[in-house]
Amino acid sequence: MMRRMLAVLFCLAALSCSKGGDASYQGYVEGEFVYVASQLAGRLDELPVARGVAVRPGDNLFTLEHALEQQGVDKARASLKRAQDTVNDLKKGLRPDEIDQILARISQAEAEMALARLEMERRAALLSTGAVAKEDYDRARTSFLNAQGRLSDYKAQLATGKLGSRIDQILAAQAQADAAKAEMDQANWYLQQKIQSSTLDAQVFDLLHYKGEWVQAGSPVVKLLPPANVKVRFFIPETDLGKIALGQKVTVRCDGCPAPMTGTVSFIYPQAEYTPPVIYSQGFRAKLVFMVEARFDPEISKSLKPGQPVDVTPGART
Repeated sequence: MMRRMLAVLFCLAALSCSKGGDASYQGYVEGEFVYVASQLAGRLDELPVARGVAVRPGDNLFTLEHALEQQGVDKARASLKRAQDTVNDLKKGLRPDEIDQILARISQAEAEMALARLEMERRAALLSTGAVAKEDYDRARTSFLNAQGRLSDYKAQLATGKLGSRIDQILAAQAQADAAKAEMDQANWYLQQKIQSSTLDAQVFDLLHYKGEWVQAGSPVVKLLPPANVKVRFFIPETDLGKIALGQKVTVRCDGCPAPMTGTVSFIYPQAEYTPPVIYSQGFRAKLVFMVEARFDPEISKSLKPGQPVDVTPGART
């Protein structure tokens, strides 16, 4: 009964306003609120905002206790650095001092091979004159071949040392680094859930918890109202429905407003509000109303307050 009475009042007000000129309809301001919550529970340690203040993207709204999450981030950061250092070390090959040691062995092996070559050549000359036995020459030749082999081995070690580790070792180390990076991202996400910041320009409409309270996971702490989420809802009789169209300009007036404001029709509800019985008489049809929404430029919306009554006058249809 109350809903039907309101519908009749809206219609009578609209009809009375339209007798003297352009139709004017009653309505009110409504806000689409943004409730900011954390997906994790915790004690509310910081609440730097107050009701009515304006916040911008990045401004801190509230902070829950997060010592454990901070430790998780620190641990994940250390693990990631260790894994990245391992990858870099495998890609670099041997350290400079290790390369210097191999170069020293190469120099020593070259000297030993040169000496072994001279001894082998001297024994070969003596063997042709019969001054030494064949076994002496064979021992000298074996010493030369051994020195030559050691030199080749050291040179191979030098070439390998200047390269990185085997590709499969590098890939395995890189996989560990990627896993450490994923753990770091996860730890950061948990920490960010405890430190909530605004993601848009808005006004703090209400605070739902206070500093020191225990906040359950998913429980909103701050209620925001972005200017773009402020709209006007007004009601038109069924007989005037053809006068309103999406995108049509409307003029809004309110008590205490310095000047009329211009908005744009953004939505026309497809179903009648406060419906009387299903079988309509000609008189009942005049009492049906349809809800219409209009939105404004955010700079205009800042001056409107949710719940504020307004009068709406549609402009000419284009």
